[in-house]
Amino acid sequence: MHKMFPLVFFAFCVAINNPVRCLVAENWPGWRGPRGDGTSQETSMPTTWSSEGHVRWKVDLPGEGHASPILWGDRVFIVSCLPETKSRVLLSLNRDTGKIIWQKTVVDSQLETKHGLNSYASSTPATDGELVYVAFLKSSDKLVTATNVSKPREVTLGEMVVAAYDFEGNRHWIAQPGEFVSVHGFCSCPVIFEDLLIINGDHDGDSYIVALEKKTGRQVWKIPRQNKTRSYVTPIVRQFGGKTQMILSGDKSVTSYDPRTGASIWNMDGPTEQFVASLVDDGSRVFLTGGFPDKHILAIDPTGAGNVTDSHIVWRSKRNCAYVPSPIVVGNFFLLTSDEGVASCYDTASGETLWVARLEGHYSTSPIAVAGLVYFTSDAGVTKIVRPGPKFDLVSTNSLQEECFASAACSQGSLFFRTTKHLIRID
Repeated sequence: MHKMFPLVFFAFCVAINNPVRCLVAENWPGWRGPRGDGTSQETSMPTTWSSEGHVRWKVDLPGEGHASPILWGDRVFIVSCLPETKSRVLLSLNRDTGKIIWQKTVVDSQLETKHGLNSYASSTPATDGELVYVAFLKSSDKLVTATNVSKPREVTLGEMVVAAYDFEGNRHWIAQPGEFVSVHGFCSCPVIFEDLLIINGDHDGDSYIVALEKKTGRQVWKIPRQNKTRSYVTPIVRQFGGKTQMILSGDKSVTSYDPRTGASIWNMDGPTEQFVASLVDDGSRVFLTGGFPDKHILAIDPTGAGNVTDSHIVWRSKRNCAYVPSPIVVGNFFLLTSDEGVASCYDTASGETLWVARLEGHYSTSPIAVAGLVYFTSDAGVTKIVRPGPKFDLVSTNSLQEECFASAACSQGSLFFRTTKHLIRID
């Protein structure tokens, strides 16, 4: 059924104060939306709001988490952790009212070791319109010595848990594809590709990327990662050079794989050790920002083969890079904000810096782009809306008056923000 139901609704007409306005409306089915890059093809979205104004609904969420909401039709799905019971849960809400329809416990386990800016429910789910896919860490009582850290310490050892639920809340399957240990905790957003569910298992151990059959959870392929180093990047899948490529940074490298088999297409050494931000592209170049301990912005020609470290970097910058927030591309403009709140705009082809502006505050969330505008949301819940172009153009500043560590979602003319306490719909 889902193969006949495209991610873009054909036309969605909404009545506002009696007149009918027709919009192109999309579902928001996973991390960073329908294309995994933060972009929406909708033509209208709110540009001004306050903690009260333009709020369609604001609902309390049980527990805590930094995963983004996802949307399909009249449903909203979100994950959370209930620290009191140590339960990781999946919730389904009514899009129109915000009412919780059901809540299902996926995992009960010890709370894992994590970074202060991470959470116990950071992996954004994914859906194909039939099933909803979630990923958590099932932590054990066993402690192991952390690697790739400045000071020796013990961290929890765990198993990645991936599960699938239908829209009525029935679990269809659950799988544990491999171990996972990281001093910074867990986050791995599932990616749907054809009949596969792909999950990044980069961690400080025998790390891997695994593809499961999305209807059954059966393992289709699993490939080892060479450097056994934690990273939290969600892959993107694109067509380049006549090949379908799954591309991600992490594990001290940038790598392209065939998503159907896991076979390597090309790889690049470095440019640093650890990564969090996802990659984006402009149709001919792939862009990354990261990481730790060295920070880089790279534009990469993705048409190579083998090791392309010395041959396929188009341009590079080391100024105002982002570690956690992912970047975004709108037309010929590549935009991002550093974790410290310095926003930059580059020409995608040349790498020329067009402008740099301080947005204020600290940033953990990744921006979205809709109707020609880019929405940057700070940890303080303040969204700066910027019009991409050769000069800095701040359209508006809007505050939710609540902390926000989850990236926003948008669908059918509405914005959805997950704050530390609430899920909020802005119309």
